[in-house]
Amino acid sequence: MKPELREIFTRYDAVIFDMDGTLVDSMWVWEEIDRDFFRSRGMEFPDTLHKEIEGMSFTETAEYFVKTYHMAETVEEVKAVWNRMAMEKYRTKTPLKPGALPFLELLKQNGLRTGIATSNSTLLVDVFLKARHLNGMIDAVTTSCEVNRGKPAPDVYLATAGKLGVAPESCLVFEDLPMGILAGKNAGMDTCAVEDAYSAELWEEKKQMADFFISDFTDIVKTDSICRPGWRQGRMM
Repeated sequence: MKPELREIFTRYDAVIFDMDGTLVDSMWVWEEIDRDFFRSRGMEFPDTLHKEIEGMSFTETAEYFVKTYHMAETVEEVKAVWNRMAMEKYRTKTPLKPGALPFLELLKQNGLRTGIATSNSTLLVDVFLKARHLNGMIDAVTTSCEVNRGKPAPDVYLATAGKLGVAPESCLVFEDLPMGILAGKNAGMDTCAVEDAYSAELWEEKKQMADFFISDFTDIVKTDSICRPGWRQGRMM
């Protein structure tokens, strides 16, 4: 089932989004980068890689690469390579998921706080938000590197709720991967699974794990008529 706008406006004080694959159509970027990264080093791409690194922070993933594949580079050097490879893609080629912008606008119009809790790098989050003029739409951003533990640990979601000044139980999380859904639930937050082509084979699992599920954000905004500015001011407490 999908969360209704009425329910979101009355039940929650903040909405927190994972970024890649949830708010942004960008998982294909990392598929390309990972394959190019291994190819440039004359190494075979491991089929199980993405399952093994699911939920890891940007730093944890680099640590995993350096240790597992005996990289000559340091962790910081690997991170710098990935940032260089991804920057222009995030600046120009990664769109918001369908319905995401009108949904963000409705949340802001109705007084809900908004946050991003991501495993991506701070640099790439900043590049994306600035290129899409979205800084004013997001009240707080936390990367898993800031809290030292990636998903499914709840840290990145709890830190974001803290920045927003909202209790965890008053937050709704949108996530596209099982480890992220677990992170939101481990933080004591309700969760909504978002469909993504990158994790299509996990869709049934994600639906079972989450409190809600949507194909994309148009599932929420297209069918509700009570999405006018100021509606939340009259809500029942």
